[in-house]
Order: sequence, then C-alpha cells, then structure tokens
Amino acid sequence: MAIPATPPNKMSFWEHLSELRIRIFRSLLIVLAGFAVTYYFRFRIWDWAQRPFLEAMARQLGKPIAELQPWSFTSLTEPFFSLMRLSLWAAAVLCAPFLFYQLWAFIRPGLLPKERKLVIPFVFVTSGCFLLGAAFAYYSAFKFLGDILFQEAKNAGLRSNLNIDTYLDLFISTVLMTGVMFELPVLFYFLARFRMITARWMLKYWRHATIIILIFSAFFTPGDVVVTTIFFSVVLLGLYFVSVVVAWLAEPRDPKA
Repeated sequence: MAIPATPPNKMSFWEHLSELRIRIFRSLLIVLAGFAVTYYFRFRIWDWAQRPFLEAMARQLGKPIAELQPWSFTSLTEPFFSLMRLSLWAAAVLCAPFLFYQLWAFIRPGLLPKERKLVIPFVFVTSGCFLLGAAFAYYSAFKFLGDILFQEAKNAGLRSNLNIDTYLDLFISTVLMTGVMFELPVLFYFLARFRMITARWMLKYWRHATIIILIFSAFFTPGDVVVTTIFFSVVLLGLYFVSVVVAWLAEPRDPKA
C-alpha cells in the first residue's frame, strides 16, 4: 500500500527547524553585509544619532549646537565598541525589508495559496510600519523626551557630562521599540485573518487593553519619567484603535451572510 505524499504546505517539526536555521543564517549574512557599509559611515551615523538630544540641549541652554560638548567616555575602548554597536543596529534597520522577507518566507508554508501571493504587500507594509515608527521616535519622541529631561536638569542646575554608551542605550532602545510598536496593526491583521480575534472583540475589551498598554509603557518606555510613560501609552492606544480598523478589514467575510 502506497504512503500518501505529504502536502506541500505541511512540514514536519524538523523541516520547520531547518527552515528557521536557513532564514536566520541568511538574515545574519545580509546584516553583516550591511554592517560593512554602516561601519564605514559610522561617524556620520553618530552625528545623526546625537542630533535630537543636542537640539534639545541647545533649546534649553540657548546655545548653538556647535558650542555644545556634552559627551564623555570612561575607557579607551568605549567609543570604539559604542560606534560598532550603533553601526550594527543601523545595518539591521537598513536591511529591514530583507529581514521581513525572511520572516514571510518562514511562515509562507502555513498559508493558503491565495495568501502566499501577498509577499510584496507584506514586506512593503511591515518595512514601512517599522521605518515609520523609527522616524516617529527620531523626529517626535526624542524631541519630546529630550526637552523634558534637559529642562529637569536645567532646573536642578546640573552640568551635562553625558556618557556615549548610556546615550546609545537610550537611543537604540527607543528607536527599535517604537519601530516594533508600529507593527501592531500588522500583528492584528494576521490575528484577525486567522479568526483569532475580531474588531468587535477588540472594541469590547479596549479598557483592558488600555491597562495592559499602561503597564507595558511603565516598564519599557525609556527615561523612567511618568510623562514619557503617558506619551508612549497614548501612542500605543492610538495604534490599538488603528488596529481595530485593520482587523475589521482583515476579517474573513462569510459568503452566505
């Protein structure tokens, strides 16, 4: 008796594990290739990364940016490794479309043939949402956060002596976290598409979602300031209601209805 062939979209656990290994390996290769580019421009990237806080400092102190020299380091190797880390994360952002494609390629075997054709919209939307979130963090969140923190330091009469490694922790975590936050509509699109949630359910439990968002923001927002927690909570809540609309559009429609 012949054994029926395994459907092309049904993979064993070990096949999934092998596929995951391939996607991770390819992602690492493209990030390393991007790192060769970003590290070459590391000083320009550093100038770009520090500008939001320098502008906030200049506004609070009433001085031009060229006169500000707030940065310090505590070991000879700190600038080297800090700029290397910044270049590595810059490479990951630069290669975001390829990384999202690898994610799509990994989940593709579990999708229906019609859904597999959405590779270009998926890569475009996920990359766009992530880059939009990163841009929001750079141009809006950092301005808001910098003004609050430097105003507090100015009122306390403190002199700036900022550590570059500590600043990069704040900068990288804020940009990446905000980029991931802006992927929320994409996540709810797939949850609604696979009938795991509905827009009506999301609206019914929006108060519970608000509490979860406040707790998340309290633990993960940078700066450890109540105002920043509220700021990011409002952003996340706005993304939640955008996701409600996305989930409503993504819900499979019953043809008999």
